[in-house]
Amino acid sequence: MGARTILLGNEAIAHGLLEAGCTMATSYPGTPASEIMSALMQLKRRHNLSCHLEWSVNEKVAVETALANSYAGRRSAAAMKQVGLNVAADPVMSAAYTGVKGGFLLIVADDPGPHSSQTEQDTRQFAMFAKLPVLDPAQPAQARAWIAPAYELSEAYEIPVILRPTTRVCHARQDMTPKAFQTAAPQPVFEKDPARWAATPKFRYLLHKRLNEKLDKIADDPRWQPQMLNRKILDEAGQWKTADGFDKVIVASGAACAHAVEILRDLNLWTRLPIFQVPMPYPLSERFCTELLEKAGTILVLEETQPVIEGQLRDRAKVLGRLSGHVPREGELLPEIVENIIRRFAGLPEVSLSPPAAGRRPTLCAGCGHRAAFFAIRKVFPKGIYASDIGCYTLGLNLGAVDTVLCMGASISQAAGFHHAFRAAGQNSRPVVATIGDSTFYHAGIPALINAVAQGCRFPVVILDNGTTAMTGHQPTPAAGMTTNGTPVPAVTLENLAAACGVTHVSVGDPYDVPGFTALLKAAKDHCRDEENGGMAVVIARRPCLMDQARREARRSPAHAPTITEKCEGCGFCLKFFECPALVFHGEKEAVTIDETLCAGCGVCVHVCPHDAIQWPSVSPA
Repeated sequence: MGARTILLGNEAIAHGLLEAGCTMATSYPGTPASEIMSALMQLKRRHNLSCHLEWSVNEKVAVETALANSYAGRRSAAAMKQVGLNVAADPVMSAAYTGVKGGFLLIVADDPGPHSSQTEQDTRQFAMFAKLPVLDPAQPAQARAWIAPAYELSEAYEIPVILRPTTRVCHARQDMTPKAFQTAAPQPVFEKDPARWAATPKFRYLLHKRLNEKLDKIADDPRWQPQMLNRKILDEAGQWKTADGFDKVIVASGAACAHAVEILRDLNLWTRLPIFQVPMPYPLSERFCTELLEKAGTILVLEETQPVIEGQLRDRAKVLGRLSGHVPREGELLPEIVENIIRRFAGLPEVSLSPPAAGRRPTLCAGCGHRAAFFAIRKVFPKGIYASDIGCYTLGLNLGAVDTVLCMGASISQAAGFHHAFRAAGQNSRPVVATIGDSTFYHAGIPALINAVAQGCRFPVVILDNGTTAMTGHQPTPAAGMTTNGTPVPAVTLENLAAACGVTHVSVGDPYDVPGFTALLKAAKDHCRDEENGGMAVVIARRPCLMDQARREARRSPAHAPTITEKCEGCGFCLKFFECPALVFHGEKEAVTIDETLCAGCGVCVHVCPHDAIQWPSVSPA
């Protein structure tokens, strides 16, 4: 410790937690928050720390586990992305009432844009709904520096505190000087208090009253008041230079504040246009709001993504922002967008923005087992409704094998809804197939599968089992049979879970074996249609992720790559319905070629071509 270093925002947050004496951190992976736990685990191993760290099965479990540690008087944290907070909403809402003992930080990474999420939802708005204080850092160093005082805030008022970094904070890098980790931890002590920890509705009313009183005090806490960043505008006593204040003032929070500071300097407005940073958007100090509205002529509010600060200022005549239409109501506030907003506000000419460059369509990796599974699904269920889920396999959209993606675990529930809809209308022949990843199934698919069985549904569920949480960085699943520090524990297998959910037809196959896997799907289809003995069916498509460096058996040797024969007509079928990046299309009636630098040697394309134009050499793949 002590040497200046460059840290990723999420790494900085991990350092801040350990520097502040966090004894337990829990998480479920989700971009942009995933690296927080990964960094914590690396630091724990490197420095031989004793804190408990875990990848929980979902965000609800993560919050509940860490809260209990806080009830015992020890500093705790739960980290997730913004849509993960939806999953954890039940314990979070209740914890606002019960409060905590040891400091509890709920670290929720928002994704304005969105870059890798279903929604642009604003955790600051959720904080208002839950009645919890929320901190909105503008840069990685600030996120790290605020953690220790955030714990102090949590402990002073015995309340959970939300730290809300966004994608630009989580994934930015900044130089800073790490401090020594706080290794001395208090002994756990749990004081029984059923009226608080197990409160019935009557006591909940009293807890709610106390919560409101806490918020009134927190709003005026001097450590978290809005600060004018360019204080040279003030007089020597630190007061507004004129009794009437300033004609125009900017109020900002989060990454938008960091952008605004740089832009004010670049436009030579730093000494002319006051800017306030709001570290705690909720609860916002009523004293600050009153003074600002009295002394500022016009107030521009820059925040992502909802009008949280703007709404609390409550003066539509003076306040410009998302509600007034002066700031876009959706999308990320990128620097170029912020610059034009400030230019308009300051009466300067706007600059023209270049249209965004066309991006390359994302696709599954060459050799991905999901691609083979989707190809087989479309072959067996050609006119099916394909309900799918959250994960890298969402890219089955490109293959025409994904029709719906709602939220974690919804594939099975929505497949059930389609099943009931078409069966009620007498259209039993319309096939419905649910696809869900292994990690997503553990996270939220189990209750949905039990419900489908209990409601008499008849459709196949294909669990795409690549043995890891691939999209967010290869975090382990409960099937790994070990904890994050390598301690052996019982493996929770998908086969046993599916059977325990009441499914009587469970099969496992390798999607690389196209004929064999296709046969499994046909058997599942027959079981679902068997009027006398049929029911739900689960087919597990098991093939390790190619990108998981810990699973060397995942990749076949491409030494004997498939070859394109003279039968190739350049029809493009293999590209349209299989879309392997290793297959290169050169135009109609031109033979496809194979890029051997990308080819994973899976051999699935041999079964894809309708003209048998792709063949293995005499030596079969390894």
